Amino acid sequence: MKKHIYLLLLGLCLMITGYSCSSDDDKPEPELIVSTESISFTKEGGDKDIHIKTNQKWSISSSESWCTVNPASGEGTGTIKITLSATANTTNDPRTSVLTVFAGGITKEVNITQQLTDLLVVKKAEYEVKAAGENITVELQTTGTHEITIDGDWITKSGTKAVTDLSEVFVIAPNKNIFSRKGTITYKIGDLSETVTISQAATSLNIVADKTGMANDASALAIKMGLGWNLGNTLEATDGITAGETSWGNPKASQTLIDAVKAAGFNTIRIPCAWNAYIEDESTYKIKDSWLVRVAEVVDYCVNNDMYAIINIHWDGGWLEENPTYDKQVEVNKKQKALWEQIAVYFRDYDEHLLFAGTNEVHADYNTPSTENIEVQQSYNQTFVNAVRSTGGKNTWRNLIVQSYNTNIDYAVDYMKMPSDPTANRIMAEVHFYDPYEFCLQEANTVFLWGKDFTGAGTASWGQEDWVDKQFGRMKANFADRGIPVVLGEYSPTLRMSLNATDYANHVKSRNYYLNYVTKAAVQNGMIPVYWDNGPTGDMASGLFNRLTGEQVHTDAIKSIIDGGKK
Repeated sequence: MKKHIYLLLLGLCLMITGYSCSSDDDKPEPELIVSTESISFTKEGGDKDIHIKTNQKWSISSSESWCTVNPASGEGTGTIKITLSATANTTNDPRTSVLTVFAGGITKEVNITQQLTDLLVVKKAEYEVKAAGENITVELQTTGTHEITIDGDWITKSGTKAVTDLSEVFVIAPNKNIFSRKGTITYKIGDLSETVTISQAATSLNIVADKTGMANDASALAIKMGLGWNLGNTLEATDGITAGETSWGNPKASQTLIDAVKAAGFNTIRIPCAWNAYIEDESTYKIKDSWLVRVAEVVDYCVNNDMYAIINIHWDGGWLEENPTYDKQVEVNKKQKALWEQIAVYFRDYDEHLLFAGTNEVHADYNTPSTENIEVQQSYNQTFVNAVRSTGGKNTWRNLIVQSYNTNIDYAVDYMKMPSDPTANRIMAEVHFYDPYEFCLQEANTVFLWGKDFTGAGTASWGQEDWVDKQFGRMKANFADRGIPVVLGEYSPTLRMSLNATDYANHVKSRNYYLNYVTKAAVQNGMIPVYWDNGPTGDMASGLFNRLTGEQVHTDAIKSIIDGGKK
């Protein structure tokens, strides 16, 4: 009986043991598969999906609150989609989070990264710069590629150091104007922008006198200046808003052109200038820096050639030239003073190769001037001299040129009084000569012959050689012989190409003779002849050169002038 019970118990035990082994063998191994090891979000954030596959209970968690998961846990049911959600990154740095996935004792991680939002931070927003100019370094923190806009052509980007924080170098040019100025540097990335303001001090109106490079007084300098040529109808073009110096049909002045004029035998360039169209502040008469820079470029074309340059205030819309009257005197003198102070200061460092001429052909009309006209016109000359001398430096010694009423020889002899000047022997007088008018300027082709070889139809009835000798002799006696050199600032007979072949041939002969005679007479009477070239070289024009290439177009006329200047 006992044996029977023992066997029964043993059988039950084996049955139980056998069942237990069979159950352990059938239980699956824990499994966890994650579809990716890393996820990247843009700075805007958003949703992205990953998948896990497991046969166990599972859970997933994020190390950072900006990244959440849904669902965060569940039963093992095969492949499960999990949505990750990231908020927008509004920090100044990129950020990371780690997702931890756990199932059946298995752990896996998913690395989450997110770009930072656009960053644009300028460490210093305002710079104070001295008038002499300097380099400034703008430091900024930024992401991505930024745009730069510079307001102020006197500010130039020099270089960039591309590190985590950027350092960008800007060259601030010297401020040669008597007005302070402001410019900006604006950075932009997307919708973000930062502006840096550059405030530059004005240069001093007056500095200590400096005679360096200014050795020659007016009489000595006049001998060196030789023959002159006008860059006419170019920088005095008054449409400064649209076409600027090209608005009267001539191309922009170039070094090539001035080189050609030099090579032809001229040594002085008169540069008629307009300023009124380039005033940016009517309350102060401040001239645009860009225009001062442009005039300086043209002056440099000349002085780089060891030539002498003359800049003036030309017709300029007539505000100065057409108002020698008491009712305009105060207003015009105020503007004359303000413009010449700026011009004088800007060009103050040039040596004696640069001369200033205060006005052009100031006149109320073309009749004999009244006492009022003369008095007011000469006040404009005095204001010019005072303004230039007040700036000091080389301008203390600069040779200046003042004009007779309407630059007319008769009015110069009869009425002109030289302005007072604290610097002795540094002023020249200027007149123009277009006599006889019918031959030189009249548009009709009724008078086209001049000189001893011609009489009868088409010949000028006055203003022949004896008239030239008389007028120039009067300038010599009243000015040159008194130590006041005379600039013959303009002269030229218009070319009349529309004549018939015979008349044109005689006209060219007359014209060349006139140019030779007038030039020679001017030199012999102590005058500096400066031919008026208005650019075009065709009918009813006075151009000598191709303004684009510098090529000599009327070589015969040029030779007549150059030969007339030989002593």
